[in-house]
Amino acid sequence: MSLDTRRSEGLFPGLIDSGASALPSQIRHFVGLILVGALIGLACLPLNWIDRLQQLLYNQLPTHFESWTPLGLLIILLPMPVMPALLLLQRGPWRDGAGSGIPSTMNGLEDPSKLQRAMAAAGTVERGLLWSIATVAMFPLGREGPVVQFGAAVARALQRRLGGWLPSLTERQMVAIGGGAGLAGGFNTPLLGAVFMLEELTANYAIVTIWPALVISVAAAGFSHFGGQPIFGLGVINVMTPEADQLMMALPIGIVGGLVGGLFNRGLVWSTKRLMGVVRRQPVRIGLALGFGLTALGLLSFGTSTADGEALIRQLIHEGMPSFDPQGGDLIAGVTSLWITFTRVVAPMIALAPGVPGGLIDPSLTFGAMLGYTVCAVLGMSQDLGIALGMAAGLSGATQLPLVSIVFAWRLTGDQQLFAGVVMAAVIAAYVGRLIARKPVYHALGELQRAPRR
Repeated sequence: MSLDTRRSEGLFPGLIDSGASALPSQIRHFVGLILVGALIGLACLPLNWIDRLQQLLYNQLPTHFESWTPLGLLIILLPMPVMPALLLLQRGPWRDGAGSGIPSTMNGLEDPSKLQRAMAAAGTVERGLLWSIATVAMFPLGREGPVVQFGAAVARALQRRLGGWLPSLTERQMVAIGGGAGLAGGFNTPLLGAVFMLEELTANYAIVTIWPALVISVAAAGFSHFGGQPIFGLGVINVMTPEADQLMMALPIGIVGGLVGGLFNRGLVWSTKRLMGVVRRQPVRIGLALGFGLTALGLLSFGTSTADGEALIRQLIHEGMPSFDPQGGDLIAGVTSLWITFTRVVAPMIALAPGVPGGLIDPSLTFGAMLGYTVCAVLGMSQDLGIALGMAAGLSGATQLPLVSIVFAWRLTGDQQLFAGVVMAAVIAAYVGRLIARKPVYHALGELQRAPRR
Protein backbone atom coordinates (compact mmCIF):
# COMPACT_ATOMS: atom_id res chain seq x y z
CA MET A 1 0.00 0.00 0.00
CA SER A 2 1.35 3.40 -0.94
CA LEU A 3 2.01 6.20 1.53
CA ASP A 4 -0.69 8.37 -0.09
CA THR A 5 -3.24 5.56 0.29
CA ARG A 6 -2.37 5.07 3.98
CA ARG A 7 -2.76 8.80 4.58
CA SER A 8 -6.12 8.83 2.84
CA GLU A 9 -7.31 5.87 4.90
CA GLY A 10 -6.24 7.74 8.04
CA LEU A 11 -8.25 10.78 7.07
CA PHE A 12 -11.29 9.00 5.63
CA PRO A 13 -11.16 5.39 6.89
CA GLY A 14 -13.01 2.89 4.76
CA LEU A 15 -13.23 5.14 1.72
CA ILE A 16 -10.46 3.58 -0.37
CA ASP A 17 -12.90 1.34 -2.19
CA SER A 18 -12.91 0.48 -5.86
CA GLY A 19 -15.47 2.11 -8.12
CA ALA A 20 -17.28 5.39 -7.77
CA SER A 21 -18.80 4.73 -4.34
CA ALA A 22 -15.84 6.26 -2.51
CA LEU A 23 -16.13 9.65 -4.20
CA PRO A 24 -19.62 10.53 -2.93
CA SER A 25 -18.57 9.51 0.59
CA GLN A 26 -15.54 11.76 0.47
CA ILE A 27 -17.66 14.61 -0.84
CA ARG A 28 -20.20 14.01 1.92
CA HIS A 29 -17.46 14.10 4.55
CA PHE A 30 -15.98 17.27 3.06
CA VAL A 31 -19.41 18.93 3.14
CA GLY A 32 -19.79 17.79 6.74
CA LEU A 33 -16.53 19.46 7.70
CA ILE A 34 -17.59 22.68 5.98
CA LEU A 35 -20.90 22.57 7.85
CA VAL A 36 -19.13 22.14 11.20
CA GLY A 37 -16.86 25.07 10.43
CA ALA A 38 -19.73 27.27 9.27
CA LEU A 39 -21.74 26.65 12.43
CA ILE A 40 -18.70 27.31 14.61
CA GLY A 41 -18.17 30.57 12.76
CA LEU A 42 -21.80 31.56 13.22
CA ALA A 43 -21.56 30.73 16.93
CA CYS A 44 -18.55 33.06 17.22
CA LEU A 45 -20.23 35.85 15.23
CA PRO A 46 -22.08 37.43 18.21
CA LEU A 47 -18.85 37.54 20.20
CA ASN A 48 -17.13 39.33 17.33
CA TRP A 49 -19.98 41.86 17.23
CA ILE A 50 -19.49 42.52 20.95
CA ASP A 51 -15.79 43.02 20.32
CA ARG A 52 -16.60 45.66 17.70
CA LEU A 53 -18.91 47.40 20.16
CA GLN A 54 -16.00 47.60 22.58
CA GLN A 55 -13.96 49.32 19.89
CA LEU A 56 -16.66 51.98 19.56
CA LEU A 57 -16.68 52.55 23.31
CA TYR A 58 -12.88 52.74 23.38
CA ASN A 59 -13.04 55.57 20.85
CA GLN A 60 -14.90 57.64 23.45
CA LEU A 61 -11.95 57.58 25.85
CA PRO A 62 -9.23 60.27 25.83
CA THR A 63 -6.49 57.81 24.90
CA HIS A 64 -4.38 60.59 23.38
CA PHE A 65 -4.26 62.19 26.86
CA GLU A 66 -7.01 64.63 26.05
CA SER A 67 -9.62 65.86 28.52
CA TRP A 68 -12.32 63.52 29.81
CA THR A 69 -15.89 63.82 28.54
CA PRO A 70 -18.97 62.85 30.62
CA LEU A 71 -19.48 59.79 28.39
CA GLY A 72 -15.83 58.78 28.77
CA LEU A 73 -16.06 59.04 32.56
CA LEU A 74 -19.23 56.95 32.58
CA ILE A 75 -17.51 54.25 30.52
CA ILE A 76 -14.40 54.19 32.70
CA LEU A 77 -16.53 53.80 35.86
CA LEU A 78 -18.34 50.70 34.54
CA PRO A 79 -15.98 48.10 36.11
CA MET A 80 -16.91 49.20 39.63
CA PRO A 81 -20.55 48.00 39.50
CA VAL A 82 -20.02 45.32 36.84
CA MET A 83 -17.24 43.33 38.53
CA PRO A 84 -19.20 42.48 41.71
CA ALA A 85 -22.25 41.68 39.60
CA LEU A 86 -20.22 39.24 37.50
CA LEU A 87 -18.72 37.55 40.55
CA LEU A 88 -22.19 37.10 42.06
CA LEU A 89 -23.42 35.52 38.83
CA GLN A 90 -20.36 33.25 38.70
CA ARG A 91 -20.94 32.09 42.26
CA GLY A 92 -24.65 31.56 41.72
CA PRO A 93 -26.82 30.93 38.65
CA TRP A 94 -24.01 31.12 36.06
CA ARG A 95 -21.30 29.26 37.96
CA ASP A 96 -20.69 26.84 35.07
CA GLY A 97 -19.67 29.80 32.89
CA ALA A 98 -16.84 31.02 35.09
CA GLY A 99 -13.24 30.85 33.87
CA SER A 100 -11.51 31.19 30.55
CA GLY A 101 -12.95 28.16 28.76
CA ILE A 102 -9.60 26.88 27.52
CA PRO A 103 -8.52 25.17 30.78
CA SER A 104 -11.88 23.38 31.07
CA THR A 105 -11.61 22.28 27.44
CA MET A 106 -8.08 20.98 28.04
CA ASN A 107 -9.19 19.14 31.18
CA GLY A 108 -11.99 17.52 29.21
CA LEU A 109 -9.54 16.41 26.54
CA GLU A 110 -7.32 14.83 29.20
CA ASP A 111 -10.21 13.17 31.02
CA PRO A 112 -13.10 12.32 28.65
CA SER A 113 -15.44 11.82 31.62
CA LYS A 114 -15.37 15.62 32.10
CA LEU A 115 -16.24 16.46 28.51
CA GLN A 116 -20.01 16.36 28.90
CA ARG A 117 -20.03 18.99 31.65
CA ALA A 118 -17.26 21.06 30.06
CA MET A 119 -19.11 21.20 26.72
CA ALA A 120 -22.64 21.60 28.11
CA ALA A 121 -24.75 24.13 26.22
CA ALA A 122 -25.85 26.00 29.36
CA GLY A 123 -22.32 26.59 30.63
CA THR A 124 -21.11 27.55 27.15
CA VAL A 125 -23.82 30.19 26.74
CA GLU A 126 -23.24 31.47 30.29
CA ARG A 127 -19.54 31.90 29.55
CA GLY A 128 -20.33 33.88 26.43
CA LEU A 129 -22.75 36.13 28.31
CA LEU A 130 -20.31 36.77 31.15
CA TRP A 131 -17.57 37.64 28.69
CA SER A 132 -19.91 39.92 26.73
CA ILE A 133 -20.87 41.90 29.84
CA ALA A 134 -17.22 42.24 30.86
CA THR A 135 -16.22 43.31 27.35
CA VAL A 136 -18.87 46.03 27.15
CA ALA A 137 -17.66 47.20 30.57
CA MET A 138 -14.19 47.66 28.98
CA PHE A 139 -12.41 44.91 30.90
CA PRO A 140 -8.94 44.32 29.38
CA LEU A 141 -9.70 40.78 28.22
CA GLY A 142 -9.02 38.77 25.11
CA ARG A 143 -11.72 36.53 23.63
CA GLU A 144 -9.92 33.26 22.96
CA GLY A 145 -11.40 31.55 26.02
CA PRO A 146 -15.06 31.84 24.97
CA VAL A 147 -14.44 31.24 21.25
CA VAL A 148 -12.42 28.07 21.93
CA GLN A 149 -15.21 26.86 24.22
CA PHE A 150 -17.88 27.68 21.61
CA GLY A 151 -15.95 25.91 18.86
CA ALA A 152 -15.30 22.79 20.92
CA ALA A 153 -18.90 22.55 22.12
CA VAL A 154 -20.37 23.00 18.64
CA ALA A 155 -17.99 20.42 17.11
CA ARG A 156 -18.80 17.84 19.78
CA ALA A 157 -22.55 18.36 19.43
CA LEU A 158 -22.44 18.04 15.65
CA GLN A 159 -20.32 14.90 15.75
CA ARG A 160 -22.90 13.24 17.97
CA ARG A 161 -25.73 14.20 15.60
CA LEU A 162 -24.08 14.08 12.17
CA GLY A 163 -21.55 11.30 12.60
CA GLY A 164 -22.25 9.83 9.16
CA TRP A 165 -21.32 13.13 7.50
CA LEU A 166 -17.93 13.39 9.20
CA PRO A 167 -14.67 11.46 8.94
CA SER A 168 -14.08 8.74 11.54
CA LEU A 169 -12.58 11.05 14.13
CA THR A 170 -12.84 10.38 17.85
CA GLU A 171 -14.78 12.66 20.16
CA ARG A 172 -11.52 13.96 21.60
CA GLN A 173 -10.17 14.79 18.14
CA MET A 174 -13.34 16.65 17.15
CA VAL A 175 -13.34 18.67 20.38
CA ALA A 176 -9.71 19.67 19.81
CA ILE A 177 -10.36 20.56 16.16
CA GLY A 178 -13.46 22.54 17.12
CA GLY A 179 -11.58 24.44 19.82
CA GLY A 180 -8.91 25.47 17.35
CA ALA A 181 -11.56 26.42 14.78
CA GLY A 182 -13.23 28.63 17.37
CA LEU A 183 -9.97 30.52 17.73
CA ALA A 184 -9.76 30.81 13.94
CA GLY A 185 -13.29 32.19 13.88
CA GLY A 186 -12.65 34.64 16.69
CA PHE A 187 -9.57 36.14 15.03
CA ASN A 188 -10.24 35.48 11.33
CA THR A 189 -7.04 33.44 11.14
CA PRO A 190 -7.64 30.02 9.54
CA LEU A 191 -4.14 28.59 9.96
CA LEU A 192 -4.20 29.54 13.65
CA GLY A 193 -6.94 27.00 14.33
CA ALA A 194 -4.84 24.04 13.23
CA VAL A 195 -1.67 25.38 14.86
CA PHE A 196 -3.37 25.99 18.22
CA MET A 197 -4.94 22.54 18.12
CA LEU A 198 -1.57 20.93 17.46
CA GLU A 199 0.61 23.01 19.77
CA GLU A 200 -1.69 23.36 22.78
CA LEU A 201 -4.75 21.12 22.70
CA THR A 202 -3.36 17.79 21.49
CA ALA A 203 0.42 17.90 20.96
CA ASN A 204 -0.25 15.24 18.30
CA TYR A 205 1.02 16.13 14.82
CA ALA A 206 -1.13 13.74 12.79
CA ILE A 207 -2.47 14.07 9.25
CA VAL A 208 -5.74 12.53 10.43
CA THR A 209 -6.50 15.73 12.38
CA ILE A 210 -4.56 18.37 10.43
CA TRP A 211 -6.57 18.12 7.21
CA PRO A 212 -10.03 18.30 8.83
CA ALA A 213 -8.78 21.07 11.15
CA LEU A 214 -7.73 23.19 8.19
CA VAL A 215 -11.06 22.73 6.39
CA ILE A 216 -13.13 23.49 9.50
CA SER A 217 -10.95 26.48 10.46
CA VAL A 218 -11.22 28.07 7.02
CA ALA A 219 -15.00 27.73 7.10
CA ALA A 220 -15.19 29.05 10.68
CA ALA A 221 -13.13 32.13 9.81
CA GLY A 222 -15.22 32.78 6.72
CA PHE A 223 -18.57 32.66 8.52
CA SER A 224 -17.59 34.52 11.69
CA HIS A 225 -16.78 37.96 10.26
CA PHE A 226 -19.62 38.95 7.98
CA GLY A 227 -19.18 42.53 6.91
CA GLY A 228 -16.04 43.66 8.46
CA GLN A 229 -12.75 42.11 9.36
CA PRO A 230 -9.73 43.49 7.51
CA ILE A 231 -7.25 41.08 6.01
CA PHE A 232 -4.64 42.28 8.47
CA GLY A 233 -6.53 43.23 11.60
CA LEU A 234 -4.18 45.89 12.95
CA GLY A 235 -2.85 47.40 9.73
CA VAL A 236 0.13 46.46 7.62
CA ILE A 237 3.64 46.99 8.97
CA ASN A 238 5.67 47.79 5.88
CA VAL A 239 9.33 47.86 6.85
CA MET A 240 12.13 46.26 4.87
CA THR A 241 14.67 45.48 7.57
CA PRO A 242 17.65 43.26 6.67
CA GLU A 243 17.61 39.86 8.34
CA ALA A 244 20.82 40.65 10.21
CA ASP A 245 19.13 43.66 11.85
CA GLN A 246 16.02 41.62 12.57
CA LEU A 247 18.03 38.94 14.34
CA MET A 248 20.02 41.53 16.24
CA MET A 249 16.82 43.13 17.60
CA ALA A 250 15.16 39.77 18.21
CA LEU A 251 17.61 39.07 21.04
CA PRO A 252 16.78 42.01 23.36
CA ILE A 253 13.09 42.05 22.42
CA GLY A 254 12.82 38.28 22.90
CA ILE A 255 14.50 38.48 26.30
CA VAL A 256 12.39 41.41 27.53
CA GLY A 257 9.18 39.95 26.11
CA GLY A 258 9.97 36.58 27.69
CA LEU A 259 10.71 38.16 31.07
CA VAL A 260 7.52 40.21 31.18
CA GLY A 261 5.45 37.41 29.65
CA GLY A 262 6.79 34.92 32.18
CA LEU A 263 6.06 37.31 35.04
CA PHE A 264 2.55 37.84 33.64
CA ASN A 265 2.09 34.05 33.56
CA ARG A 266 3.24 33.59 37.15
CA GLY A 267 1.35 36.63 38.40
CA LEU A 268 -1.91 35.51 36.81
CA VAL A 269 -1.63 31.95 38.13
CA TRP A 270 -0.63 33.15 41.61
CA SER A 271 -3.41 35.73 41.87
CA THR A 272 -5.99 33.26 40.52
CA LYS A 273 -4.99 30.73 43.17
CA ARG A 274 -5.15 33.34 45.94
CA LEU A 275 -8.55 34.66 44.90
CA MET A 276 -10.38 31.39 44.17
CA GLY A 277 -11.68 30.81 47.68
CA VAL A 278 -12.02 34.46 48.66
CA VAL A 279 -14.17 35.29 45.63
CA ARG A 280 -16.63 32.53 46.48
CA ARG A 281 -16.94 33.76 50.07
CA GLN A 282 -16.98 37.52 49.46
CA PRO A 283 -17.91 38.21 45.82
CA VAL A 284 -19.26 41.72 46.40
CA ARG A 285 -16.38 43.01 48.50
CA ILE A 286 -13.69 41.51 46.25
CA GLY A 287 -15.58 42.61 43.14
CA LEU A 288 -15.78 46.21 44.33
CA ALA A 289 -12.06 46.23 45.13
CA LEU A 290 -11.07 44.75 41.77
CA GLY A 291 -13.49 46.97 39.87
CA PHE A 292 -12.06 50.02 41.64
CA GLY A 293 -8.57 48.89 40.62
CA LEU A 294 -9.56 48.64 36.95
CA THR A 295 -11.24 52.05 37.06
CA ALA A 296 -8.28 53.66 38.80
CA LEU A 297 -5.83 52.30 36.23
CA GLY A 298 -8.15 53.44 33.45
CA LEU A 299 -8.31 56.97 34.84
CA LEU A 300 -4.56 57.19 35.45
CA SER A 301 -3.77 55.91 31.95
CA PHE A 302 -6.45 58.01 30.18
CA GLY A 303 -8.19 54.83 29.08
CA THR A 304 -5.22 53.08 27.50
CA SER A 305 -5.35 50.26 30.08
CA THR A 306 -8.89 49.30 29.05
CA ALA A 307 -10.31 47.03 26.34
CA ASP A 308 -8.49 44.15 24.69
CA GLY A 309 -5.54 46.24 23.45
CA GLU A 310 -5.95 45.96 19.70
CA ALA A 311 -6.91 49.63 19.37
CA LEU A 312 -3.79 50.64 21.30
CA ILE A 313 -1.60 48.58 18.94
CA ARG A 314 -3.24 50.29 15.96
CA GLN A 315 -2.44 53.62 17.57
CA LEU A 316 1.19 52.56 17.96
CA ILE A 317 1.40 51.52 14.31
CA HIS A 318 -0.32 54.56 12.81
CA GLU A 319 0.39 57.36 15.28
CA GLY A 320 3.18 56.29 17.60
CA MET A 321 3.33 56.17 21.38
CA PRO A 322 0.77 58.27 23.31
CA SER A 323 2.38 60.96 25.44
CA PHE A 324 1.33 63.02 28.45
CA ASP A 325 3.27 65.94 26.99
CA PRO A 326 4.32 65.72 23.29
CA GLN A 327 6.78 68.58 23.92
CA GLY A 328 8.25 66.98 27.01
CA GLY A 329 11.17 65.22 25.35
CA ASP A 330 12.54 61.69 25.54
CA LEU A 331 12.30 61.42 29.33
CA ILE A 332 8.55 62.12 29.41
CA ALA A 333 8.00 59.78 26.47
CA GLY A 334 9.96 57.02 28.20
CA VAL A 335 8.05 57.39 31.46
CA THR A 336 4.74 57.35 29.58
CA SER A 337 5.72 54.22 27.70
CA LEU A 338 6.73 52.36 30.87
CA TRP A 339 3.57 53.43 32.67
CA ILE A 340 1.23 52.32 29.89
CA THR A 341 3.10 49.01 29.61
CA PHE A 342 2.77 48.49 33.36
CA THR A 343 -0.98 49.09 33.26
CA ARG A 344 -1.34 46.74 30.27
CA VAL A 345 0.29 43.97 32.31
CA VAL A 346 -1.48 44.55 35.63
CA ALA A 347 -5.01 45.36 34.42
CA PRO A 348 -5.59 42.02 32.61
CA MET A 349 -4.43 40.14 35.73
CA ILE A 350 -6.98 42.04 37.81
CA ALA A 351 -9.71 41.19 35.31
CA LEU A 352 -8.82 37.52 34.76
CA ALA A 353 -7.75 36.40 38.24
CA PRO A 354 -11.28 36.23 39.77
CA GLY A 355 -12.40 33.90 36.98
CA VAL A 356 -14.08 36.33 34.61
CA PRO A 357 -14.23 34.57 31.22
CA GLY A 358 -11.80 35.96 28.70
CA GLY A 359 -8.33 35.42 27.39
CA LEU A 360 -4.78 36.62 27.59
CA ILE A 361 -3.78 36.59 23.91
CA ASP A 362 -4.77 40.19 23.16
CA PRO A 363 -3.30 41.51 26.43
CA SER A 364 -0.02 39.67 25.78
CA LEU A 365 0.19 40.95 22.22
CA THR A 366 -0.39 44.46 23.54
CA PHE A 367 2.26 44.62 26.23
CA GLY A 368 4.63 42.84 23.85
CA ALA A 369 4.05 45.52 21.21
CA MET A 370 4.64 48.22 23.82
CA LEU A 371 7.89 46.59 24.93
CA GLY A 372 9.16 46.08 21.38
CA TYR A 373 8.33 49.68 20.46
CA THR A 374 10.18 50.98 23.51
CA VAL A 375 13.28 48.80 23.02
CA CYS A 376 13.64 49.88 19.39
CA ALA A 377 13.07 53.53 20.28
CA VAL A 378 15.86 53.37 22.87
CA LEU A 379 18.24 51.61 20.46
CA GLY A 380 17.43 53.88 17.52
CA MET A 381 15.82 51.16 15.37
CA SER A 382 12.49 51.11 13.54
CA GLN A 383 9.63 51.13 16.05
CA ASP A 384 7.47 49.25 13.55
CA LEU A 385 9.99 46.44 13.64
CA GLY A 386 9.76 46.52 17.42
CA ILE A 387 5.97 46.23 17.35
CA ALA A 388 6.03 43.15 15.12
CA LEU A 389 8.78 41.36 17.06
CA GLY A 390 7.37 42.48 20.40
CA MET A 391 3.91 41.10 19.71
CA ALA A 392 5.33 37.66 19.01
CA ALA A 393 7.69 37.86 22.00
CA GLY A 394 5.05 39.01 24.49
CA LEU A 395 2.56 36.32 23.51
CA SER A 396 5.19 33.60 23.33
CA GLY A 397 6.64 34.55 26.71
CA ALA A 398 3.24 34.44 28.37
CA THR A 399 1.87 31.28 26.71
CA GLN A 400 5.07 29.42 25.73
CA LEU A 401 3.45 28.78 22.34
CA PRO A 402 5.93 30.13 19.78
CA LEU A 403 4.16 28.77 16.69
CA VAL A 404 0.84 30.29 17.73
CA SER A 405 2.61 33.57 18.48
CA ILE A 406 4.29 33.67 15.07
CA VAL A 407 1.02 33.04 13.22
CA PHE A 408 -0.76 35.73 15.26
CA ALA A 409 1.93 38.32 14.65
CA TRP A 410 1.90 37.65 10.90
CA ARG A 411 -1.84 37.69 10.54
CA LEU A 412 -2.54 40.81 12.55
CA THR A 413 0.11 43.02 10.96
CA GLY A 414 0.95 41.46 7.60
CA ASP A 415 4.64 41.35 8.48
CA GLN A 416 5.71 38.19 6.60
CA GLN A 417 8.83 40.00 5.41
CA LEU A 418 10.02 39.94 9.02
CA PHE A 419 10.04 36.15 9.13
CA ALA A 420 13.49 35.68 10.63
CA GLY A 421 13.10 38.26 13.38
CA VAL A 422 9.59 37.21 14.41
CA VAL A 423 10.56 33.54 14.62
CA MET A 424 13.72 34.24 16.62
CA ALA A 425 11.98 36.66 19.02
CA ALA A 426 9.17 34.15 19.66
CA VAL A 427 11.54 31.26 20.34
CA ILE A 428 13.81 33.29 22.64
CA ALA A 429 10.78 34.60 24.54
CA ALA A 430 9.36 31.10 24.97
CA TYR A 431 12.65 29.88 26.45
CA VAL A 432 12.95 32.87 28.78
CA GLY A 433 9.30 32.61 29.79
CA ARG A 434 9.82 28.94 30.66
CA LEU A 435 12.71 29.88 32.96
CA ILE A 436 10.37 32.10 34.97
CA ALA A 437 7.17 30.05 34.79
CA ARG A 438 7.84 26.34 34.46
CA LYS A 439 4.30 25.48 33.35
CA PRO A 440 2.50 27.01 30.36
CA VAL A 441 -0.22 29.31 31.61
CA TYR A 442 -3.25 27.38 30.37
CA HIS A 443 -1.90 24.14 31.83
CA ALA A 444 -1.27 25.83 35.17
CA LEU A 445 -4.78 27.32 35.21
CA GLY A 446 -6.19 23.92 34.28
CA GLU A 447 -4.47 22.38 37.30
CA LEU A 448 -6.02 25.01 39.55
CA GLN A 449 -9.42 24.20 38.08
CA ARG A 450 -8.93 20.49 38.81
CA ALA A 451 -7.85 21.15 42.40
CA PRO A 452 -10.49 20.37 45.05
CA ARG A 453 -12.36 23.40 46.30
CA ARG A 454 -11.84 24.45 49.90
